[in-house]
Amino acid sequence: MSKTAKPTEPAAAASPAKPAKARAAAKSSDRSGIEFTPPSDVEAPTAPAPGRKAAEQTKISVSRGFSGWLGAQRCSLAFTSYQTGKLFLVGRMPDGKVSFHQQNYQRAMGVHAQKDRLYVGSLFQIWRLENALAPNERANQHHDRLYVPRNAQTVGDVDVHEVSVDRAGRIIFVNTKYSCLATTSTRFGFRPIWKPMFISKLAAEDRCHMNGLAMEDGLPRYVTAVSQSDVLNGWRERRHEGGVLIDVQNDRIVTDQLSMPHSPRVVGKQIYALDSGRGWIIRIDPQTGAKEDIAFCPGFLRGMTVHNGFAIVTVSLPRDGAFKGLELDAALKKRDGEPWCGVLIVNLSSGDIVEFIRLDGQVKELFDVAVIPETLLPMAIGANSPEMHSFITYDKQFAPLIPPAAARPAAA
Repeated sequence: MSKTAKPTEPAAAASPAKPAKARAAAKSSDRSGIEFTPPSDVEAPTAPAPGRKAAEQTKISVSRGFSGWLGAQRCSLAFTSYQTGKLFLVGRMPDGKVSFHQQNYQRAMGVHAQKDRLYVGSLFQIWRLENALAPNERANQHHDRLYVPRNAQTVGDVDVHEVSVDRAGRIIFVNTKYSCLATTSTRFGFRPIWKPMFISKLAAEDRCHMNGLAMEDGLPRYVTAVSQSDVLNGWRERRHEGGVLIDVQNDRIVTDQLSMPHSPRVVGKQIYALDSGRGWIIRIDPQTGAKEDIAFCPGFLRGMTVHNGFAIVTVSLPRDGAFKGLELDAALKKRDGEPWCGVLIVNLSSGDIVEFIRLDGQVKELFDVAVIPETLLPMAIGANSPEMHSFITYDKQFAPLIPPAAARPAAA
């Protein structure tokens, strides 16, 4: 890790945020046991739950330049922890402090961000959150986005991994349990749209552990899978090698030389991905499949987004105390390092880790991360939070009493 990525010393915890005010009173009151004991440039939006033991809490620290990076990029971040069921929103206060806002989404997995909309995959639903603020409105005095859950598409426990939206506005998600790409349906739990050629049938068996999706020009283009196994949980015996990147449009395996790959992303004419079993961010030539190591990261890589020449990635601690059978384990020992849980920002030109968020405590595993563009300070209302019951907004324009002819249902 570069010298710029050393953890900073935490200062005293900041005060809880004030209630949100945006068309209706909305109070941020998630009492989850997260203890924010950040350095002086971090604001804590929530207080720890009363009576929580210290071992159950999580301390968050950031690198010295992280706030400046957010300001220079004019963006904020969203990341998820499926282990604790949290959606974290990270922004920058007017005084330069970094704000962390969190809400509960059971087994929060893939996150897809637009300026005024978020999609979050959870245990058995895919949530759509909408920004409730007009451009001149602020919540909690300073927050320029207030994301409110408006729809939950029930897909069932299909182990939703990465989530995106295609050019037609359809939700596209990695259906890991059924080894396919899928979209939502008004009648069924999901509608499959593609499966690898080596998968002989759709079955709830997580055969190859498909996990990552890259979009190009508003269409699915590449996926990653841990193996080409076509038997129940067959990928678990193939974690150290045989991971694949597949071109969805022509069913071509671009490379099968990966170890537990995740999160492919198309950037120009190149593909970036996570070679998670080795601990590397890599670049892949889409024609030859040749791969190039870009940056080693101290933890299990599982989510990535690319923004203005930077890769923003999540790293996690090992689930069983060791990365058994993976090259990552030996690489960490060789570098005399310990695994992290957090978010790393990597300059793709140099391969240097330039900024970071580090979590120590209850939160040990993260999944996905997304950039929220042109957003400085986001917050959200939880789907099951008390304030959701009373947060009511409505369109000031009446809908037509009689719909346009084109929208009327056809005669029976």
